[in-house]
Amino acid sequence: MAGSGPPFDLSVTHEGLDALVRAIRQEADGKALRKDLAKSMRDALRPGAATAKSSIMGMASSGTGTGPGLRAGIAKKIRPEVKLGGRWTGARVKAFKTPGLRGFANAPRRTNRRDGGWRTLTYGREPWRTQTGKRQWFDDAFANDTDIHIAAVQEAMEAMARRLAARAR
Repeated sequence: MAGSGPPFDLSVTHEGLDALVRAIRQEADGKALRKDLAKSMRDALRPGAATAKSSIMGMASSGTGTGPGLRAGIAKKIRPEVKLGGRWTGARVKAFKTPGLRGFANAPRRTNRRDGGWRTLTYGREPWRTQTGKRQWFDDAFANDTDIHIAAVQEAMEAMARRLAARAR
């Protein structure tokens, strides 16, 4: 059906998202439309964030510490993030830093590493030991479902494009 699509090219690339955001900015209620688009894109990525959270919660734990739980602290910091403008435009699931977690700000990154691990103090024995996490827990959470998440974000973008095209008629 010719003429039923949006008046701009749409694809799940930075250029496609930039084109959609430019079209939204031209509307009178562009700020509300951008909020709606960001919300629908975050909602599309929530299942991926939940998968990553369950993956880190599956990491083995010695359970000897009295401080806040490492796995739960990391899981709280995993969120979908959407930015529609500025230096970076896009949607992603991000594991944010954990500065209040036993002084271990890079816990998400360190527990996801393939090699090594991180050094930690051990009281009463050797002064330092190397501790390893669940390797690639974050990356593996998205390995099989990448296409599903891309399609969900694209559907959110297409829904907004259809909404804008309907207004233009």
